[in-house]
Parts: sequence; C-alpha cells; structure tokens
Amino acid sequence: MKLHDVKVYPSKAPLKREDQLAWKIAGVAADKVAVEKPVTDMIINRIIDNASVAIAAINRRPVTSARGMALGHPRAGKIGNGATVFGAPARQTVSPEWAAWANGTAVRELDMHDTFLAADYSHPGDNIPPILAVAQTLEKSGRDLIRGLATGYEIHIDLVRAICLHEHKIDHIAHLCPAQAAGIGTLVNLKQDVIYQAVQQAVHTSFTTRQSRKGEISSWKAYAPAHAGKLAVEAVDRVMRGEGAPSPIYEGEDSVIAWMLNGPKAHYQVPLPAPGEPKRSILDSYTKEHSAEYQSQALIDLAFRMREKVKNFEAIQKIVIHTSHHTHYVIGTGANDPQKMDPKASRETLDHSIMYIFAVALQDGCWHHVDSYAPKRAGRADTVRLWHKVETKEDKEWTRRYRATNPNELAFGARIEIFMKDGSRIVDEMAVANAHPLGARPFTYPDYVKKFQILTDGIITARESNRFLDVVQSLPSLKAGELSQIHVALPEGKLAVAKPGIF
Repeated sequence: MKLHDVKVYPSKAPLKREDQLAWKIAGVAADKVAVEKPVTDMIINRIIDNASVAIAAINRRPVTSARGMALGHPRAGKIGNGATVFGAPARQTVSPEWAAWANGTAVRELDMHDTFLAADYSHPGDNIPPILAVAQTLEKSGRDLIRGLATGYEIHIDLVRAICLHEHKIDHIAHLCPAQAAGIGTLVNLKQDVIYQAVQQAVHTSFTTRQSRKGEISSWKAYAPAHAGKLAVEAVDRVMRGEGAPSPIYEGEDSVIAWMLNGPKAHYQVPLPAPGEPKRSILDSYTKEHSAEYQSQALIDLAFRMREKVKNFEAIQKIVIHTSHHTHYVIGTGANDPQKMDPKASRETLDHSIMYIFAVALQDGCWHHVDSYAPKRAGRADTVRLWHKVETKEDKEWTRRYRATNPNELAFGARIEIFMKDGSRIVDEMAVANAHPLGARPFTYPDYVKKFQILTDGIITARESNRFLDVVQSLPSLKAGELSQIHVALPEGKLAVAKPGIF
C-alpha cells in the first residue's frame, strides 16, 4: 500500500490531475491486477451474506416501498437484460439504478451485514447491489463481477481508514458512493479518465448529514446506502456519455475537504494499492452475527456470558459500560438522545441504543432480528426498568484500541460493570465479537451458509435456497449473461405489494 497526502489547493495554484486523489482512485480501479483466491472466496461469502439479510427483510415496509418504486421502472424491451430485484421473479428486471435502490435497501434494512471500522465507519457490502445490478444489465461474467467488487471494497475501506466523516456530522455514504462508482468502472472496464470523473460526481452528490442516524431514526437509514448506489450508477452512466464532474472534488478551494471536513489546512494520508498490487481490503472487514449496530456485537456476546452470573435482574442497581468514543457517542448515553431510552422508539432507533440492546441480551440470552425489537418486547416493564439503569462512559484505552492499526490490539467491545444492590459487582470485558476474525468463533463459509439458511427459512423454498447457494459457489465460472442467476426469488404470491406512489 502507498500513502497519498491529500490537502486543499487554492484555485490560483491548481493541482495537476495526476496528483488528485480521485485520479489515483480511478487508477486503482483501472488496474487489471488479478484477484487472489482468498478475496474471491470472501466475495462469495459476502454475496451470500447480503442475500441472507435482504430476504429476511423482504416484506418489511421500507424494503417493500423501495421494491415498488423499482418495479415501476421495468427494463423489458431495452438494450441489455436489466437487473433483478430481490424477491421478485428473475425474469422481472428493472433499470440498474433502481435495482441498486431496491436491493440496497433490502440489504441494509436489518443492519446485519458486513462492517469495517477505522477513522470512519462503513458497511462495505453496500457496494454489492449497484455493481451486481450493472453487471446483470450489461451481461458481464462472474470474473468481471469479482473484479468490480474487489475494487469497490478496496476503495471504500481505504477511504474509511484515512478520512473521518462523522466528526463533521457527515454520513458515511460519502465514502461508499465513490467506491461504488469505482467498482462499476472496473466492472465495465472503463479508462482511468472516465472513472476519475465518475468518482468525483459520486463524491459531489453523496455528501449528506448524519441526522439520518440521530434523534428519531427513520427508514432512511436503510435507504441511504441504496441512494448512494443509485447515484453511483447514474454518475457512471453520465461520464460514459462524455460528461464531467466538479474538479478537484477533494482538493479544490471549495471542495468537500475545504468546507465539509477538516478544512483548507488539513492533511489526510490515504492508503491505496500500488500499481500491480492485489486488492485485498475485503479481508480486513467482518460481518455480523446479530442484527444491530456493529459496536454492539461484542456486547451482545458479552451479555450472554455475564447473564450466567446474574441471579435476579431486579437486584441490579446500575450497569456501566466502559467503551470507545464511538460506542459512547453514537449508540450510548453520550449521544444525548432521549429516543434511545424510549420504549416506543422505532426499530431503527433501538438498534442504535446499546442500553436497550444490552438489557435485552442480558435478560434473554439470545438475539433475534425481529423478536428482539418487537414493540411488545421493548415495552416490557421489567426490561424498561433494567434498560434505564444502563449508562456508557468513554474509556481512553478502549478508544485507543478502537483506532489501533495493530490487529492484535484492535477492539470494538467494552468492559462492563454490573453493580448489585447488595454492594457486589460483576465485571467482565470482551474486545471483539465471537464472529470477528480475531474472535472466539470467526465466521467462515459454513457460517455464512448457516446464516442464509436461518434467515431465509420459511420465506423461500428449499429448492431456491439450494439453487442460489450452488450458483454463488460457481461465481468465477459464470459466463457473460449468466449473472441473473445471482438472485433469490420468493414463491409466487408471497411478496408484499407496496402502497401506490408516483411511479
């Protein structure tokens, strides 16, 4: 990996195109370096992972609405096959940007797919829906798709390693959208100068605020990465037709760095693969075993362990979670969001409340993507009492480990103290979730298959489940035009119908 110094330049001293970050990102995307087998294997795992959570969420209202919008843009009779929509028959294709919208929403709805955390936060699996949609539409091969996804993951994770968005209250899709555009550029085999313009358009159109994850969190939390995917497809389409973009989008006098991030005196050190260096960053990301914000994964596992020492939940006086800056301020009491303590809060709010999550996990000893958030479950009187006894505190050591570059020091967990009314304490800690690569039970291919089978059970047929798993395993050998098989359909009559809108 090579570090690139990124800073703002005044208009009177313009930065050469070859020295701009967007150009360098485009260079990585245009590099035809071979994809290594471990990366290919992980891409297959993450395609399965995405399908798992998408089908589990398939008839939830936000997903149904997004699908209804997409189905209003059929592709029949146009150049290319179009793209499939999760749940719908494979023959019912739509325009790729709308498939990216519908499928991206389905993947994100349950907050249960992969993650990468560093200077900023990300769910790099959000790269898959738009890149796959374009691949299906343009009848690309499995190898083409693998190359495109390796790029999307690489660029996304590299930006997240280097540039913090959340400290400026910018939503993390601002790193996702340019990665999606770069991945599509690789897939379509575009030249560097064309990808360069697409990346800049993607950055320019995707900078939005973190209010989507603050206060009364709505379904837009699921729509946001899907919107980025739609923007990325449209950006690539425009530049393929010869259009340009605001430039330089990162380093310009009125750029995103100058006015939305650290300002005109900022320096960012962005790592990118050197020419000819394989794209491996997907291997640094990790998926979720539980349907909740990633920082809660280890704490859910820890709650399962600690509950064995609690004989009476009513005997608990208070619970203190000593954790990282991010966990405290985003999903903890440091957020100062009263909604995170509200039994009537939305699911989207509750899955960003570590106080609620820890209380329920402690009481139940299990976690379910639907039942653990049910209004009846959230409103249970004994749960509310326990939930309101939980607080978080930032611990500098946990913050340091959260940001550590040494994998052996990396930690996304916490130290938890349960204070009992009799004066005794129960104390335990966990650095990473069980499913993390460094955890007690790291996720491997059989775990992804099991997750898919559990989350789709009773929703799709066994025949469809087996067909999908078989075809995904053969991804590297799929020929041009065969990618429509990378799809999961529900039995006829089982797919919810959206309320009418404009489309």
